[in-house]
Amino acid sequence: MFFNNLFTKKSSVVGIDIGTANIKVAQIAHVNEPVLETYGMVNAPYVLGASHGAEAVEKTAEILKRLFDKAGITTNQCVISFPNSSVFTSVLELPNMDESEMTSAVEFEAKKYVPLALSDIDLSWTVLSKDVLSGKTVKILLTAVPKQITQNYLAVLGKLGLKAQAGEIEALALIRSLIGGEKLNCVIIDIGSKATSLNIVENGFLRLSRNLNVGGETITQKISESLRISLPRAEQFKKDFGVSSSTFMPETIKPVLNIIKNEVKQLLMIYQSQNVRVDKLVLVGGGAFLPGISDFFSDLKVKVELGNPLKNIAFSQDVESILKRYNLNLAIAIGLALRK
Repeated sequence: MFFNNLFTKKSSVVGIDIGTANIKVAQIAHVNEPVLETYGMVNAPYVLGASHGAEAVEKTAEILKRLFDKAGITTNQCVISFPNSSVFTSVLELPNMDESEMTSAVEFEAKKYVPLALSDIDLSWTVLSKDVLSGKTVKILLTAVPKQITQNYLAVLGKLGLKAQAGEIEALALIRSLIGGEKLNCVIIDIGSKATSLNIVENGFLRLSRNLNVGGETITQKISESLRISLPRAEQFKKDFGVSSSTFMPETIKPVLNIIKNEVKQLLMIYQSQNVRVDKLVLVGGGAFLPGISDFFSDLKVKVELGNPLKNIAFSQDVESILKRYNLNLAIAIGLALRK
C-alpha cells in the first residue's frame, strides 16, 4: 500500500479504479484548476465480476475502507470505473434525430453488439461527434455493463457511504487524464497486471477499445518458468532488466509483448485504411514501467511515449518524486476524478 495526503479542501471528488490486482484512488478538488489532494494504491485480490458475490463485495469494501483511511480521503463524492473486460462498447454512426428517437435507435442497435438481453444490462450512450458538413449523421459511443457488475460496485460504495456521481469505462478516464482536450489520433496501451487494454483515440474521442488477457503477471510467469525461479524473484528480475536488448531477458518476455504489439499493428492498419495519421502511442499502467518497453514498440514507426496523468493537474512539489514512481498506475483514478 502507498498513500499520501497533499492538501485539505472541500467539495472534492475521488476517482476509484478497482482493478484485477490493485485498487487505486485519487482525490481531486476542482477550484481554479484541478488539484490532486491525495492518492493511494493497495493490492486487492478480490474481483468484482458478474460471477462474484457477497464475499467479494464485503472484502473489497474492507480493503477500500482501509485505503481511504490511510490516504485521508475526505469526500463521499466519487466516480468509479468499470473494467474494460466486463464492459461492451461500440461506436455507432446513426442518422441525427431527437433524443427520444435516438434512445430507441441505440437500444435497437445494441441488440446487434451486446450478447446479453437488454433487461440484463445497464445501457448508456454518449454523442461523440456530428457530421459538421451535412449534420445528417452522428457518432455514438455505446456502453453496456451487466447489471450484476453494476450492483456489486454500488454495494461496495454503499458500505462506505459513498455517492457515485457517475460510472464509466476505463478508456474514457484514460483519455481525460492523458489526452485532455487535445484533438489527437493515438493508441493508448494500458498494460495492467492481468490484462492489457488497447484504445484507439481519433480526434480526441474514443473510437475502439480492445482487451487482451495478457499483462505484467503473464510476463512474470514466463520469466519464472524460463529461469526456473520463484515468482517473487521473477518479478524483481522483470523490474530490474525489462526488455532491454543488452540483457538475457528479452527472448523470454518478447512472446508476451508481441501479442500486444501485433494487436497494435492491426489498430494502426485501421487508421491507415482511413488515411488518418497516428500522432503517437501512449504507454500506461504498471507494465509501462518495464525497462526498455518504449524501444520495443519503436519499430512500429510511430512516436512512443509514457503517459503523464499529472501534466494537467496541480500537486505538491514535495511529493513529485514519489508521484512519478506511481503516476502510470494512477492514470485511470485521476481521469475519473477529473470528470466534470
